[in-house]
Amino acid sequence: MIFHRFVLPGDSLDPAELATLADPSAPLRLGPGLRHASPNTISSTLAGDLWTDKKKNALWVERNGGRYIPTTGDTVLVTVHHSAPDYFQCSITPHTSLAQLGHLAFEGATRKSRPQLVPGSLVYARVSLADKHLDPELECVSASTGRADGLGPLKGGMVFDISVGMARRLMMSDLVRQGGVVVLEACAERIPFEVAVGRNGRFWVDAGAVVNTLAVGRAVSETDEKGLGIEEQRKLVARLLKDI
Repeated sequence: MIFHRFVLPGDSLDPAELATLADPSAPLRLGPGLRHASPNTISSTLAGDLWTDKKKNALWVERNGGRYIPTTGDTVLVTVHHSAPDYFQCSITPHTSLAQLGHLAFEGATRKSRPQLVPGSLVYARVSLADKHLDPELECVSASTGRADGLGPLKGGMVFDISVGMARRLMMSDLVRQGGVVVLEACAERIPFEVAVGRNGRFWVDAGAVVNTLAVGRAVSETDEKGLGIEEQRKLVARLLKDI
């Protein structure tokens, strides 16, 4: 993924620029913040950074703030609100409608072996259906492999709220080069921990001891809130983990 430039709502991508950003011989995928108008006009609907992924031939606009809108394929951290006869009703964000997570949408789940989740339980799930006219649907198992692939209920640890922009950066394949994020790598050099990042702006971490978990969570939160660069992130981690 490559950052190109900052765009404002209404900015258009001229054909010459578009040819340098994507492969004109392959279908172009437009992500959040971009709109296509016939015949060949692509314009921004958000103020933010224009990013491209040449492997997927995709373009989108990334912004640090704003609300999360459920999108099919996104992994999210959700909280169980209550249980219905066939599914759990889960909260993705306070401003979106409750999402449905089927009782059998877990690896190896049956009527007898399905997870028993109570209100407040934390689940790492994938958005399987997102439509503005329907409630979102979630799953914790791959439809193609039948495996969880890291999804499912999360126990222990702590959850921290981060911006949707920071969440996307933390989910990039190359955190340092693409996302400009080194905070997790710096923390991992000192203490072991597990993390789960939700595209809905939620970050879960479990480092065993509460003091360690809090330190990692604070490091990520401060990096996000203060917009710290790579060297500033290293200094922050050194300060927070100095006595651990």
